[in-house]
Amino acid sequence: MAERIERIGVIGVGHLGQHHARVYTELLDARLVGVADSDFDRARFIGEHLGVTAYSSLEELVKKESPDALSIVVPTSQHYEIAKKALEAGIHVLVEKPVTTKPEEAGELLRIADEKDLVLQVGHIERFNSAIRHISQMHCDPIYLDSRRVAPFTPRINDVGVVLDLMIHDIDIILSLVPSNIAKISATGACVFSEHEDIADAHIIFENGVMAHILVSRASQKKLRQLEILERERQITVNYELQTVQIDRTVHNSDGQTEIRETPVFPRSEPLKLELAHFVNCVKEKRPPLVGGRDGKRALEVAIEILRQIHDEKNSDSGSDSESESETDGSNFYARFAAS
Repeated sequence: MAERIERIGVIGVGHLGQHHARVYTELLDARLVGVADSDFDRARFIGEHLGVTAYSSLEELVKKESPDALSIVVPTSQHYEIAKKALEAGIHVLVEKPVTTKPEEAGELLRIADEKDLVLQVGHIERFNSAIRHISQMHCDPIYLDSRRVAPFTPRINDVGVVLDLMIHDIDIILSLVPSNIAKISATGACVFSEHEDIADAHIIFENGVMAHILVSRASQKKLRQLEILERERQITVNYELQTVQIDRTVHNSDGQTEIRETPVFPRSEPLKLELAHFVNCVKEKRPPLVGGRDGKRALEVAIEILRQIHDEKNSDSGSDSESESETDGSNFYARFAAS
């Protein structure tokens, strides 16, 4: 019997969605059956380039192509509505990060996926970075983590600020490396080029005593994506862009101390291709993904709290006594913050 080929569709073929569509045409156990975008000219352009039919809506694609699974790569504000429709139609879903704009929406997607026994994967692509995959196989015992993700401003992302655009990657990675609940979060931020926060700085203290610092900026003059993990006897440095790992440690001996640096060698692959291949395999084997809906929801909850604190600081600086300052669950915060 021939091995089953999963029928995949892509909803949203903008800057990132076009690459989802391309990669599916390169996977042996997947078949791209169609693309859809509210900008039909864009969908048609990508469809013609990849040799598949273009549609203007999710409903059209589902009706005509009956896909087994979908990549949802639309603006963040549309994630919940489109992912919910797809799951309710019995279709496996990979939705780009952040999973939704509100934790309760993420919870509803989780409920539907569990009820219908469907795969719900969240597109936290850095989990599939070869350097992160390498350190995830090491026994890491961090006491402090420092993450920096900075880049020049681009107007392409305009529906969310830097926390949901960039920082959520680092939140997810840190949560995956620290097996503990969070005890305290403190954060600040600033708008520079847009009405959303373009710089954000967060400090997280976990219940087990581990501390983490995350700095993100889309108002910088250079690009840097780096994670440093400080342990008691070594320091691990991850360069996301180069997909490299550097391990530094100091050995004490009778002659004093010697600094040792290791640079592990491991295969490097395109993170998006690894991510989508993993999604297809999870669909085929009906198994939970590496980054499921619960991971996406937890990262979103932390991001929402960071946004709340940035918003509270902004209100405090302006003398506002907005009732949102008293909120702690972030349930309605995102909409107000995005509109502020």
